[in-house]
Amino acid sequence: MKEAAELDREAPAIEVRDLHKSFGTLEVLAGIDFTVARGEVVCVIGPSGSGKSTLLRCVNLLEEPTSGTVLVAGAEVTDPDVDIDQVRRGIGMVFQSFNLFPHLTALQNLTLPQRRVLKRDKAEATRIARDRLARVGLTDKESSYPAQLSGGQQQRVAIARALAMDPQLMLFDEPTSALDPELVGDVLAVMRSLADEGMTMLVVTHEMSFAKEVADRVVFMDGGVIVEEGAPEQVIGAPGHARTQSFLSRLLDPRGGVGEHVLPVGLR
Repeated sequence: MKEAAELDREAPAIEVRDLHKSFGTLEVLAGIDFTVARGEVVCVIGPSGSGKSTLLRCVNLLEEPTSGTVLVAGAEVTDPDVDIDQVRRGIGMVFQSFNLFPHLTALQNLTLPQRRVLKRDKAEATRIARDRLARVGLTDKESSYPAQLSGGQQQRVAIARALAMDPQLMLFDEPTSALDPELVGDVLAVMRSLADEGMTMLVVTHEMSFAKEVADRVVFMDGGVIVEEGAPEQVIGAPGHARTQSFLSRLLDPRGGVGEHVLPVGLR
């Protein structure tokens, strides 16, 4: 198995072929095929329970597919003989629940994985950690513990931690869903800057404004399948499938309690 740094840089960032995932008798993914190109930002949208997060977790084998094939930068992660730890070194993952170590400061949360996984010395790990904290606008919070940070700040630390590992690919699993509405903007701003810098990103999100403004492609899932995909102005602005239209119309229903920050720009 090749090191993450030696993964095939000519291959697509992600290739998913006929992916199925079941939990007992419940089939959550029912045959998914899609590709993410290098430097592409793909947003996956759809109702709760549609299989979006399961798809994302199958990409880095946090969930083991029932059948099908997943390749990351040419490495088949569904191969039983793959060294998945090596592949994961090239993948940054950001969860909705932050997953920070509560007993470590923001700086320590960034230096620990660098030292343990990448074997960087303390000085280099600290230098990189401070650079990444600056990148997400948290230079003044390096000595703060997670409990001393707002939810938005914690999520930005989590993004900085992933970036400190120098990933080729970033996976975001509804990174703003646990945040109060007023804290969402700063996290999305960091994600926009990563997209502007050419980072490959696969983002599961309910933030339709972000998807419309930033994504190169939007994938709408429902019932464990891809119902519709294409440019954001097509899928969000002028959806062609009735299921997509129904999903977007529910977001616009004020009785549904959906905040203004998630509404499609072109549909407000």
